[in-house]
Amino acid sequence: MKVGFLGAGAMGGAILSGALKAGVFEAKDVYVSDVSTAITDKYKELGCNIVTDNKELGESVDILLSCVKPQYAAGALAQLGDSLDGKAMISIMAGLTTAAIREMTGGEFRLLRLMPNTPALVGMGAFALDSGTDLTAEEKEFAQKLFETLGIVEWMPENLIDSACGLSGAGPAYIYLVIEALADGGVAKGLPRKTAQNLAAQTVMGAAKMVLETGQHPGFLKDQVCSPGGNTIIGIKTLEEHGVRGAFIETVIKSTERAQELGKK
Repeated sequence: MKVGFLGAGAMGGAILSGALKAGVFEAKDVYVSDVSTAITDKYKELGCNIVTDNKELGESVDILLSCVKPQYAAGALAQLGDSLDGKAMISIMAGLTTAAIREMTGGEFRLLRLMPNTPALVGMGAFALDSGTDLTAEEKEFAQKLFETLGIVEWMPENLIDSACGLSGAGPAYIYLVIEALADGGVAKGLPRKTAQNLAAQTVMGAAKMVLETGQHPGFLKDQVCSPGGNTIIGIKTLEEHGVRGAFIETVIKSTERAQELGKK
C-alpha cells in the first residue's frame, strides 16, 4: 500500500517517524509533501519519496494522511482536486469535520477523521478515531494497525473528536508543564536539575501506567499513597487549595473550544 503524508511537521512527523521505526510500512512506499525543505530533506534521507505537487501526491498513493495545520487546510486540500477519487484520506487536522474536509477538497473519497498526539514518536501515543468512517474494512484494519503500533486507539463518534483534541491531543504539553514544575520544586529543595527531571518524568509515566494497567480509578490510587497525617496528603491539600484540579478541567474545555474555532476558520 502506497501511503502519502500531506504535511509532516510535529504531528504528522511523529506518526511517520514512529511508523517507520515500528516497521508498519517501508520508506520506499511513503510519499511526503511539505512546505518545509528541512522536513522533506529529512525524509528523503530516510528513503521516502518527496512530492512538491499535492495533486501528484494524491495520484501517487492509495491512502493519504492529511497532517497540515487546520488554518492552512483549505488551500492545501483544494490542490488535491479529484486525485483521491476512489481512494482514502485520514485526517488529523484539529477541528475540521468530515463535512468541512470534503467541501474543501472536492472529489469522491473515503475519509477517516482522528486526533493523535506527539508521544506517537516514542510509541506512546493516544489516538481518537471516528467510528462513523466510511473506510473499507481493509483500510480500517490498516488504520487500526498503524495507530495501535504507536500507542492506544479509541474509536468514538465524530462529535467527540474535538474533545479528544483538547484532552489527549494537546495533553502532552500540559504534562510537560507538570513535569517541569515538579522538577523545579525538587531543585528548590536541593535536588540536581537532571535528577529532579528524571524523577518527575518517571513518576508521571509510572503513575499513568498504574492507571492503565490496574484499571483502578485515579482517586483510589491517589488515596493509596496518602497516609493519614503524612506528607502526601499535605501535598494534595496544597494542590487543591491552589485550584489545580479546576485549572486542568478548564484547560481541556478551553482547548476543545479553540479546536472547534479553528475548524470554522
